[in-house]
This record gives sequence, C-alpha cells and structure tokens, in this order.
Amino acid sequence: MAAAAAARSVGGRLGDSRISLLRFYPSPVRRRSPLLPRAPPNLLPVLPTAHASSPASLFHLLHRARHHPRLAALDLHILLAAADASSAFRPDHSLTSLVVAHLAASHRLPSLQRLLELVLTRPCPYADDSIFACPELLPTFRKSIVAFATSGNIPSASHALASLRRVADSPLPAEFYNIILQALSRLHRHDDAIRFYGEMTSVYRVAPDVHTFNIFFSSSCRVEGVDAAMRWFGEMQRRSCAPTVVSFNTLMCGFIREGRYKEGTKVAREMLELGVGLSVASMEILIGGLCCGSKALEAAELFVEFLGDGVVLEGFDCFELVEALCRGGKVDRVVEAVDMVLERNTKCCLSAPTGATVLECLMEAGKLDEVYRLMWRMIDQGIVLDTISCNCIFEALCEAGRTADANQLRVLAKEKGFEADGETYCMLVQGFGRQGKRKEGKAVLDEMLDLGFIPNIASYNRLLGGLHK
Repeated sequence: MAAAAAARSVGGRLGDSRISLLRFYPSPVRRRSPLLPRAPPNLLPVLPTAHASSPASLFHLLHRARHHPRLAALDLHILLAAADASSAFRPDHSLTSLVVAHLAASHRLPSLQRLLELVLTRPCPYADDSIFACPELLPTFRKSIVAFATSGNIPSASHALASLRRVADSPLPAEFYNIILQALSRLHRHDDAIRFYGEMTSVYRVAPDVHTFNIFFSSSCRVEGVDAAMRWFGEMQRRSCAPTVVSFNTLMCGFIREGRYKEGTKVAREMLELGVGLSVASMEILIGGLCCGSKALEAAELFVEFLGDGVVLEGFDCFELVEALCRGGKVDRVVEAVDMVLERNTKCCLSAPTGATVLECLMEAGKLDEVYRLMWRMIDQGIVLDTISCNCIFEALCEAGRTADANQLRVLAKEKGFEADGETYCMLVQGFGRQGKRKEGKAVLDEMLDLGFIPNIASYNRLLGGLHK
C-alpha cells in the first residue's frame, strides 16, 4: 500500500511537471481522434453584436483588425453581420470609406459591389439632418469606380457611376467620367471611348475638362494617328478648354513617332510663343526623338538655342544628345554644347555620367588637352566623376607624360568630394617615377602611406624603388 501511494505521488509529480513543460514546449500537432469533442463553433456572428453596437465602435474594430491575418479578409462579413443583426444599423461615411479602401486595395470587386448596394439602401445617418446627400458619398464611390476601371471591369464601373448619378445632389464632375475613359483607352477600346464621350456630353450634359482631351490625344495618336488627335484639339478649342503642357507633349510625341520632326519642333516653338513653356518631359521628347531619328545635329542646334534663351528647366540631362553626337563622331559639337552648359553654370543639364561620356569620347579622339580643360571646369562646378572614370583619365594623362596634370585634377577633385583609391595613387607614383620627378612622387607616396593604401613594407619599398630608378 505504501509503495502504491509512493508510485502515485511520483506519477502525480511527473504529470504536473509534464503539464508545466508543455506550456513552454508544445507537442507537434496530432490528428484529432473521432472520439474527441469537436471545436466550438465560430464566434464571428457574435462579434459584431458584442463589439459593434454603433458604427463608431465597428470602425475602431475594423481599423484595429486590418492587419489581423484572419479578420482582415472578413471586414465586409462583419459589416453585413452587424447590418443583419439590427435593421436600424446604418454605416456612416467613415466606416464605409474604410471598408471600401480595404476592398479596393485587395481587389475584392464582388464584395465591393455588395458594399455599394448596402450604402445605397442604408444611407449615412449624418444625412438625416439635411435634405442633401452625404458629402462623403462622392469620394467613396470614386474609390470604387477607380478599382473597377483599373481591373478592366468597365460594366461594374459604369453601373457604379450610374448609381452615384441617381443619388447625387448635383451633376457629377468630369473626373468621374475620365476614370472610365482612361480605362477604355488603356484597353485600346478607342471606339467605345468615343461613344462614352458622346453620352457624357450630349445625354448627361457634362462639360469635358483638359484631362478628358488629353486622354483622347494619347488614344488617337496610338490608334488613328496624330492627325486624328489634331481634330480633338479643334474640339478642345471649341469648348474653350485651354491646353496644358501634357496636351502639347502628347501631340509632339505623336509627330516625332511618325517621323514628322519639323511639325514636332513647331509644336515646341508654339509652346514657347503661347507662354506654356517647355517642361523636362518636353525636352526629353524633342531631343530624344531627334537623336533616335538620326537628327543629332538638329537636336544639338535646338538644345543650344533653347539653352541660350534660358527655357531649359532644371532636371533635364543632355546625356542622350551627347551620346548620339559621340556615336556620330561629332566631337566638336559635343564640346560646344558642354562648354555652353558650363559657361551658364547650368550643371543640372550635365550629370556625372554625361561628363564621363564626353571625356571618354575626347580620349578616344586623342584630344587630351580638351579632356584636361573640360574636366577641370566640371570639377570646378562640382561635377565629380566616379573613381573608375577618373582613374581612366589619370592613366591616360600619366601615359602621355602629364602626371602633374593628373595629380592637379586629383587634388582639385578631392576638395569637391572625390575619394581616390589605391590604384589612383599607385599610377601617380609610377607616372612621376617614369618622368624622374622623385620629389612629387615621394609626396604622393607619403600621402598614400598615411591613408593606409600600402599593405606592407615590401609594397612601399617597391614603389619607392621605382622612384629612384
């Protein structure tokens, strides 16, 4: 009896310790036996009634559950359960906007359509004190229309627009129709877009805006040609709608795509005459199009002309022009354009890669004097090349017996943020050694030693011996 009691006490202690250990080291999941009781039913229907007695409390619940791995996809179900639990439950605009944003971001379009039906059947409670509809109704429907149109579901987008048109207090602005027009244009349904435009202007009496015509400019240039886009330009003037930079850029791009470079250039000049001005995109379309069409010289003349007139905006990089001129062997025109950029101190047009391309072209042509002069001016204005490009130029100067010039460029570039590597100092020391300039080479060698670019005494002695040979 005593032994049995002892065994039971030991077993109880072992059992207690096992239970306590399982709290920290859970066992692997086992297949549930059919004799074991099933898990309790899902408590989701109880959740809205327990925690969402009002739209504000349901809003906080869904806002906190938006990152939950299980509840994030059940936001609409929770909202519908709360609506089914009480016929007096009416979601306000903040709750509706939150759920619409979640459904649109996750591309749950059927759920989004079901939510819009709930919004129409149970209007916002804030609209009871006024004869007008909720002012937040338009942004909510706009998110939905954008989600439908972006996914290519044009019928659902049109249905949502028609529903909004019935409940809105005033005619809808053109931006709601532009969403569907943009989607039709992106789907290459140009004829459907024209028919929708006819309904928009004649049936619903909506005045198109400049974005409407920009859509048709792009679509017409792609489908019918730039001449068809010019007819839309006439329609735009008939409706007293002023074109923007985007309108002119689209026409200019259409002309250049068809190889009509003179007419594309004429559009750019008209932009200047009308006071619209050339944007960075305008310069990229015009200069880039001319360069791709083997019109690099005409592009260089236009660039120099626009740069002289001061109409080139900050942010435009003439890399494509420089590359086209170098590829065609027009080194003198490259130097002329770069000199003008540096003279006007418009370094925004000349980036470090562009400068490296120019100097590489000059080195291939054997014009080291121009390389030294232009690189000095670039560094002086803060255009510092990368280490590899600088090393190539320094090496070319050292091999030509101009190690002192290479060292001067290195010192000037160091003041502007250039970081030389061990290869830079090594070629300068060797260059001074070949020219017999021991003092200058020893100064560079000592600087190289101070910066930690010499790994051991043997490397130092080898470089020092090269200076004394």
